Amino acid sequence: MKVKSTARPSNLEGLTALVTGGSRGLGLLLAARLAQRGCRVTLVARDREELLRGAAWLRERTGVSVSTAVCDVRDRQAVESAVREVEATHGGLDIVIANAGVIQVAPVEALDSGAFEDAMETIFRGTVNTAMAALPLLRRSDAGGRLCLIGSVGGLLAVPHLLPYSCAKAAVGALGEGLCAETAGDNLSVTTVHPGLMRTGSHLQAEFGGRSSKEFAWFSALAGAPVVSMDAERAAERIVRALERRRTRLVLTPAARAAGLAHGMAPATVTRISGLAARLLPHISPQDARTEKTPEGGFEQGHSIDRTAGTWTEKVRRLGSALNDRAARRYNQQIPGPPTSA
Repeated sequence: MKVKSTARPSNLEGLTALVTGGSRGLGLLLAARLAQRGCRVTLVARDREELLRGAAWLRERTGVSVSTAVCDVRDRQAVESAVREVEATHGGLDIVIANAGVIQVAPVEALDSGAFEDAMETIFRGTVNTAMAALPLLRRSDAGGRLCLIGSVGGLLAVPHLLPYSCAKAAVGALGEGLCAETAGDNLSVTTVHPGLMRTGSHLQAEFGGRSSKEFAWFSALAGAPVVSMDAERAAERIVRALERRRTRLVLTPAARAAGLAHGMAPATVTRISGLAARLLPHISPQDARTEKTPEGGFEQGHSIDRTAGTWTEKVRRLGSALNDRAARRYNQQIPGPPTSA
């Protein structure tokens, strides 16, 4: 399946772009949109094999070859090295999209401070490292630099069972607003994007704690539901258009805009409603959380969770997640190897 091309003329043609978290999902689709607009794109991610698959995916679907850089955005020196490499290869840097992140889904009873540290390290510090390394080059861009930070509706209001993610994304939102204010009048623009639920297939890469199979079921079903979630390709197109127009802020999906507006007007009421919603989600006692047998500090990645077709949680999940499962196959979210039971 080819990524849909845009016939609109673009002011991004010929520019150099770097996308972190660019090997799969939304980052890969953003890179595809930039490549179709004539940008020289570099994908940045931690996993070399995944990067190679992402680059091959882009060549197959857009006909454009892209560069890759293996880099952990939590490592400031590695990020600075990747940025310098792009500058040396292409003679400058015009566009940077800070998209790398991690999703942890679990009730607070199943969390410890390490979960918050992991989220802040990858999502917030990774964004800070990327932005600070790129800003000097973006200021020198002949076309005027463009910096895009990918936040989330979870950064506009706290989402139950996504607390570390929400905290880190809230910090990204503050960073975007602050950078936009402090660079006003400079030769660059800062765009902060707050997407709602998108069908990117990220449920297979997300980490689940507590009753992990039940957490996986509700998250993947909700993220794939047609009414409340957004097609990932449409989301990528909207984000790149915001970059073209140098928009300061973009909130994607009607549900996300409504939630953000409601929280701004009546935060206490929204918090009470969130509390009611939290009661419907899977719970675990603190004692059970301490004895729950899961790897990686109590978390399992979605692709490793048992998805046996006969279980009731899997039946419920598949009702809502069919589109999201399809997105995982399309956007390089699948883990190579033996298939899970089905």
